[in-house]
Amino acid sequence: MNKPLRRVGLAMMAMMVLLLANATYVQVIKSDDYRTNPLNRRVVLDQFSRERGQIIAAGGETIATVEKTTDRLRYLRKYAGPAYAPVTGYFSTVFGASGLERAEDDLLSGSDDRLFSRRVSDLIKGRDPKGGSLQLTVDYALQQAAYDSLQGVTGSVVALRPQTGEILAMASTPSYDPNVLASHDVDEQREAWKGLIAEDANLPMLNRSVAGLYAPGSTFKLVVAAAALAEGKTKESEVDGRPVITLPGTQTTLPNFNDTNCGNGVTATLQEALAKSCNTAFAVLADQLGKDKLNRQAAKFGFDDADLEIPLGVETSTLGPMPDRPAIFQTGIGQRDALVTPLENAVVAATIANDGVRMRPHLVQKVLAPDLQVISEDKGDDVAEAMQPEHARALRDMMVESEKNTFQGGRLSGVSIASKTGTAERGEDVKSTKPNAWYVAFAPAEKPEIAIAVIVENGGDAGLAATGGKVAAPIGRAVIGAYLGSR
Repeated sequence: MNKPLRRVGLAMMAMMVLLLANATYVQVIKSDDYRTNPLNRRVVLDQFSRERGQIIAAGGETIATVEKTTDRLRYLRKYAGPAYAPVTGYFSTVFGASGLERAEDDLLSGSDDRLFSRRVSDLIKGRDPKGGSLQLTVDYALQQAAYDSLQGVTGSVVALRPQTGEILAMASTPSYDPNVLASHDVDEQREAWKGLIAEDANLPMLNRSVAGLYAPGSTFKLVVAAAALAEGKTKESEVDGRPVITLPGTQTTLPNFNDTNCGNGVTATLQEALAKSCNTAFAVLADQLGKDKLNRQAAKFGFDDADLEIPLGVETSTLGPMPDRPAIFQTGIGQRDALVTPLENAVVAATIANDGVRMRPHLVQKVLAPDLQVISEDKGDDVAEAMQPEHARALRDMMVESEKNTFQGGRLSGVSIASKTGTAERGEDVKSTKPNAWYVAFAPAEKPEIAIAVIVENGGDAGLAATGGKVAAPIGRAVIGAYLGSR
């Protein structure tokens, strides 16, 4: 009789051990996975049963808040609209979250460790739990102005404060209205989602400012010029001025725009070459500097920083492998495998504007408790001396000359701008493929308050005839004017 009982007892013990192991696995090891699973309806109900924190612009304007409802989901997320969608993202019962809604979900939902004492206090006092809030660096009016300036084209505008790295604007078009994805009507959400992911919608939920990677074109000549200045060249140093060159070891030619001479047609000063955006000068200069020096200078400006978060994730800008001399020539004019985000190109401009000191770009100025008391504040960090101050000022002077040689559409009266344009070729057949148009700048040139980068995809309205000066520069000047005019 004892033997059968022992067998039953052992079997029961084994089942208890398995039960405890399973409970441990579900409640400890897999708890986060189950908690964040979008199919977990209890989590959704819990999230919408508490008041989610606000997202607030620098001047106090609310760009994401909540309204009380009478349905099972007690709070409805409300947004300021498409202009601010690349910043806020969306918070959806069906499709999860994006943008700051995702990057700062713990704080906004109230589960952040920094809000622990508040959660305990709410529990003791019987108050409804609330999330913390974010006050951003974004200038509310400037963000709208940047978005408005991009209407009718596909592209991005990023504006920074050079001295702090604060992101003043981060617009991307086409955009979308996050309010439809925040709806409590599931069918409405799904119908909106179908439209947003349709092939002809042109990726409206892609934040091109941080997730778009583009050939920098001639804007990369700023990095090459910085490397040359670090090696002892000056604004007056002579560089190649030929209208066309042949890449070494190939029969491939590399011309200046419209095969024009640079300088006297044989040589030009570095300042002339940048002002006239001479391809031959910077291709040869890149070859003289070599791959390692180009990579080192680019890294000082923020290229190859795979860990950058603002706190949104940012795609990594890179020069590519540069496997041979022809590749180095092509990289010197921002082509071949070089890729950059609009944010990174704005950082390059801001670093030159800040006497060569690169500041960490950031989007969140203050983290706030549910009662809007300040928990922490980000005043900016310098992360690298990309250039010596005298070299940065020399490059600034060269950029002022570049602005004088740029198409004057939208020119601002009484404002000195330091800029560089870029017209980045794309595709296998560049003659029949619309280029991307760039404009990077800062102003006022002598005492910068704003640095910007503008990218317009596929030439905008100008198509094959597009250049950075014709297409992107008027947008950039409009944004600069909107900011300086409001000061």
